[in-house]
Amino acid sequence: MASTREEIQADLEEQVSQLTKQVASLTKAMSKRGSAALADSRESASELYEGLYDRFTDALPAMRKQARVAQKTAQDNPMTTALVGVAVFGLVAALLSRR
Repeated sequence: MASTREEIQADLEEQVSQLTKQVASLTKAMSKRGSAALADSRESASELYEGLYDRFTDALPAMRKQARVAQKTAQDNPMTTALVGVAVFGLVAALLSRR
């Protein structure tokens, strides 16, 4: 009887040891996959940022020009500018009050 009990205990210890090794192996594999996915995500985000930065940099002169034109128009037509401002404020107030 003692022999059977010792065999069962040894068998269980062996199974626990194998399971521990498998868990460690799975943990290592998941860590590698997670690291690779993180690196891919960082690379994609970096590429996206560079693309947006390039587009913004290219568009910046045109945006500045349009801002100067809008400023000049506003200075030349103060009454119209005030009316447009009041209309926009009213539209925003109406949209916010609907919520």
